[in-house]
Amino acid sequence: MNKAITDGIVFMPPAFVNGLDVWSSGDGTPGSDTYAASGSAAFVPADADFGGCLELQKTNATQKLRYMGQTPLLPGCYLQITARIKAVSGPLPSVRIAGWAGGAGDVHVAGLTEQGPAVALTNYGTVVEVSAIVGTGHRDGVDMPWGASALYGHFGLNLEGPNGGVVRVDDIRIEDVTSVFLRDMVGVVDVRDYGARGDGVTDDWAAFEAADNAANGRKVLVPEGTYFLGETTSMNSEIEFEGTVSMPTDKMLLLTKNFDLPTYIAAFGDEALAFRKAFQALINNSDHESLDMGGRKVSVSAPIDMQAAVPNRTSYATRRVIRNGQLDVKDSPAWDTDTFTSQASYDPNDPYKLTNVVNVANIPVGALVQGSGVGREIYVRSKNEGAAEITLSAPLHDAAGTQSFTFVDFKYLLDFKGFSSLQKFGMEDIEFQCNSRCSAIRLAPSGATFSLTNCFVSRPKDRGITSIGTGCQGMLIDGCQFLSAEESLTVPERASIALNANANDIKLRHNRATRFHHFAVLGGDNNMVLGNHFFQGDSVPNGTRSAGLVVIGTYTSSTIAENYVDNCYIEWTNEHDPSPDFTTGFSFSAMSITDNIFLSGEVAPWFSYIVIRPYGSGHFLNGLTVTGNKFRSINGYIDRAERVDTSHAGLDYNRCVHVVFEGNTYHGVSAKSANPLRLRHSQNTAAQTWVIDPGGELPFGAKARGCDSVMALDALRTGGEAIRYATPYALVQQGAQQDQIHLKWPEALKGTVSVIMRIDK
Repeated sequence: MNKAITDGIVFMPPAFVNGLDVWSSGDGTPGSDTYAASGSAAFVPADADFGGCLELQKTNATQKLRYMGQTPLLPGCYLQITARIKAVSGPLPSVRIAGWAGGAGDVHVAGLTEQGPAVALTNYGTVVEVSAIVGTGHRDGVDMPWGASALYGHFGLNLEGPNGGVVRVDDIRIEDVTSVFLRDMVGVVDVRDYGARGDGVTDDWAAFEAADNAANGRKVLVPEGTYFLGETTSMNSEIEFEGTVSMPTDKMLLLTKNFDLPTYIAAFGDEALAFRKAFQALINNSDHESLDMGGRKVSVSAPIDMQAAVPNRTSYATRRVIRNGQLDVKDSPAWDTDTFTSQASYDPNDPYKLTNVVNVANIPVGALVQGSGVGREIYVRSKNEGAAEITLSAPLHDAAGTQSFTFVDFKYLLDFKGFSSLQKFGMEDIEFQCNSRCSAIRLAPSGATFSLTNCFVSRPKDRGITSIGTGCQGMLIDGCQFLSAEESLTVPERASIALNANANDIKLRHNRATRFHHFAVLGGDNNMVLGNHFFQGDSVPNGTRSAGLVVIGTYTSSTIAENYVDNCYIEWTNEHDPSPDFTTGFSFSAMSITDNIFLSGEVAPWFSYIVIRPYGSGHFLNGLTVTGNKFRSINGYIDRAERVDTSHAGLDYNRCVHVVFEGNTYHGVSAKSANPLRLRHSQNTAAQTWVIDPGGELPFGAKARGCDSVMALDALRTGGEAIRYATPYALVQQGAQQDQIHLKWPEALKGTVSVIMRIDK
C-alpha cells in the first residue's frame, strides 16, 4: 500500500530551491512567518554534501521549520518524515522531526505527541539523518500516533539547545511507509490504523467501526492487546483476532462475516464468555439463523443464564439454532443444589397456586416442588412475592390445606428460565457433558417448538431437560442420547430423569436413554413417542424396575409405537389431577401402544410392562389400543404384561369401553392377555352350565363383560353320546372375580367350543 502510487496523493514537500515562502518559522499554519527574506535562512545552491540546501541560523530556543502545505494523514496510512542535517559553525544544537496536528475546521488537535526523538549534533560537517513516523495507529515504531481526529499535519523539524549555531538542511522528505506495518498490503485493515489503542481502557469502538467501514472486502485485523468496546459493535467484514476484546454485558459484538463460536472465543479469550456473547449476537442479529460452535469444546464452571446473556430480550420467537460442539462442565461449587423448605397452603379449586407462602422471596423460580400429595415433576413456574404466591407447573393431587413443602433448585448447564417465552429455538449435534455435576437444560416458562436433535446429554446429575411450565409445547427431541450418571446404582437408588414435559404435542423420536429413574415424564396430551430405546435394569435377582415412560393425564390422545422398552415399563397415571375422583370426562382414554419391543430380565414375577396407576375412585378404560407388541421376559417368568397399580385406587371394570388388546406375542409371560380373548373350552362331562374361565388372560384382570361368539368345534353330545344341535346363552361377569362366562344349554351337554369374550361392551 502506497497512497502516493495508488491514489496519486502528493506527500513530498517542495525542494528549498523552489523558494522559502512555503517554509514557516512557526507552526506552518496560514499567516505564520516564513523564512523568505527572514535574514536567518538562505538557499545554498551547491553544498558538497547536499547540492541545493537550506542554511539556517538558530535564533530561538526552539527553532521551528514547518512546511506550510497540509500533508494529509489518512486512516491506515503511515508517513515517515526524514531530514539530513549537518552543523556548520557555532554552538551545536539537537534536532528532531516535529509537526502540527490539524483537525476538522483547521483546528489544532491537542494532546498528541507532535515530535520525534532528538538527535544531538556533535561534530561540524558530519551529516546526521533524523526521522520520525506519524500515523493514526498506536503501533510499535510509530513516533507520533495521532489517531483518527487529526486529518493533516504541517511537518518539518525543531532545533533545540543553544542559539547562534548555523546548520544546513537537505530537502525534507515525506514518504508513505504504510507497507512496513501491513503483513498483507491489499487484504488486511488493522484497527490500530484507525485509532484503536488496545490498552483495555480506551474505548476503541469508533476505531473498530471505522476499520470495518474502510475494509471494503478486506479482512480486519485485531492485533495483540485488549480492546475495550463501550458500545454495540457491528463488523460486516471478515475479522481476525490476535488480541481480545472486552465489553459491557449489555453491549453486543455482531460478526456478520465469520459468525461462529471459534471466532468469538478468539475475540473474548474465555470460552464460556464467548458462548454467551455469541448467543447474545444470535438472538439480536437478523443475518444468521444459527450459531456454529465449530466443533469446539467449551469448558463451563457455572450455570449459563441464557437470558442474562441477552439483557435486552425477555422473550424471543424467531427460529434460532446452536449446533456442532460440546459443553464440558468443570468442578465448581456453583453447581451445588439449593434446597428450601417453606410452609404454604393449597386449594384444589385454584389448582396451579400455592398461597401464603412463607419466605416466598427465597424460593427460586424453576425449583422442583416436593411434599405430601405432590406428583412427579411439578415445578415453580413463577412467583408473586407481594402476594406471597407461587404458580405451579401442574396441579397437586392430594395436598389441600397447609403444609410444609420442599423446593429443590437443581443447577443447569443452560438455563432459559429467565425468558418469559422462547419459541422455535433448537440445538443440534451438541454434547452436554454434565459430568455428574449438574443438569443439562431448563426451558423457559412458556414457548413452543423447542428442539433437540442428534445431541448427547451425558451424565446429568439430576435432570436432562426440565420444563417448568409450557415452554415444552410441541417440543421435538430427535435422535438424541441420554446417558445416565446413575448407571452403577441399583434401580431403587436412582433419582435422575432424562426429560419431562407439561404441555401438549411432544415428539420423542429415535432417542436412546440409559438407566435413569425415568426416561420421560409427559404431562400433556397428543404426544408421539416413536422408535426410542430406553433401558433401566440392573443385575439384582428378582429386582424391581422403575417406569421408563410416565404418561400423566387421563385423556392423553397419545401414541407409543415402535419403541424398545428395556427392563422398565410404561406407566399411565393421573397424579396431576387436583380432584382425582372421576366425576365427568373421558377417564383413562385415547392411548395407543403399538408395535413395541418389551424386554426384561431377572425381574420379580409381579413386574409388568404396562401399568395403570389411578389416583381417585371411579376411573375406567375408555379407549386403549395395545397391539402388535412383543413381550418377553428372560431369566424368569413374569405373571402378566399389564396390571393396575392399586396403591391409591383401582379401576371400575364395569365401565370399560373400546379396549383393543390383540396381536401381541408373549414369551416368558404366564398370562397371555387379549381383548377380545379367544378361548377353547372342552367340556368332558355333560353339564347344562359350562364355566368359561379366562385363566387370568383378560387384560388388567378385568371383568368378562361381553361374549362375541360361541362356536362348537365338534359335535355336542349328551351324556348318552346322542348328538344335539343346540345354542347356549351366555351369562357374563360370573365367578368371584366376575371374569368368567357361564354358557347355559337347553340340556346337559359335553363337547368343545371356541369362545370370544371381552372386557368391554
